[in-house]
Amino acid sequence: MNNTAVPLGTPAGSSKAGRVRPRYGAAILWTLLTLYGILTLYPFFWLVISSFKTTAEFYERPFALPSQWQFDNFINAWDSSRLGNSFMNSIIVSIGSLLLTLFIASLASFVLARFRFKAKAWVMAFFVVGMLIPIHSTLVPLFILMKQMSLLNTYWALILPYTAFALPTAIFILTAYLVSVPRDIEEAAFMDGTGVWGLFLRIMLPMSTPALATVTILSFLHAWNDFSFALVFISKTDMKTLPLSIANFADGYQTDYGLTLAAMTLAVIPTVIMYLLFQDQIMKGMTAGAVKG
Repeated sequence: MNNTAVPLGTPAGSSKAGRVRPRYGAAILWTLLTLYGILTLYPFFWLVISSFKTTAEFYERPFALPSQWQFDNFINAWDSSRLGNSFMNSIIVSIGSLLLTLFIASLASFVLARFRFKAKAWVMAFFVVGMLIPIHSTLVPLFILMKQMSLLNTYWALILPYTAFALPTAIFILTAYLVSVPRDIEEAAFMDGTGVWGLFLRIMLPMSTPALATVTILSFLHAWNDFSFALVFISKTDMKTLPLSIANFADGYQTDYGLTLAAMTLAVIPTVIMYLLFQDQIMKGMTAGAVKG
């Protein structure tokens, strides 16, 4: 005999219906997320499969699989436009600006987040305003400045502007993250005899790894994919970065899409590797302030 009590006015099948509804809701949610994932990944899939086509097949069957896989596209693209040299230039410029950005941003954010001084609000406002400046509006004055400093056609002509425009966002992200660190940790470190540099190097930097990973991805992608600054500041063939070399496959009359898409596929690989290396830290940085405990 079932002695389970059912509250008055509650339908007999309501508990079962309550269990079924969350299942349907979860199924709909996962279906929508799957569709969104497919739509997001399809451009990358299309880029890869199109890189194995000839230009004629690209026009005839733009969304179909290649009838004959042209692996020579990658070899021809690598050799014809000196992508190896361009890869090295892009790596030097991207890594150089990234390291300089992380060094300056981490120090500035530590001071802004953990110290009190009169001009603190003004300094923070200065960096926030820097995020609002249109980057390409500075091309002409920067070109004149680089010419006067004899920095054109050098790595510094790209490293310095990339660092300058990455700093406002980097400082904003790192400062917001370091402010959330409890003061008790800082006080305990000082009581144990740790100095300011010890607090910064041994405690704050390791704790801010998720924010540093986010800054790393943003700064690296900006420097790696930039075209306009490299086009204006670099004219020597040996100093051209990857976006400039890829542009050589197109002229005023036609574009070799097989070689262009093969070169673009090769250019995407470092960004994918960079994201895979830091994806765990990025997810931690995105959810760090969501849960308190």
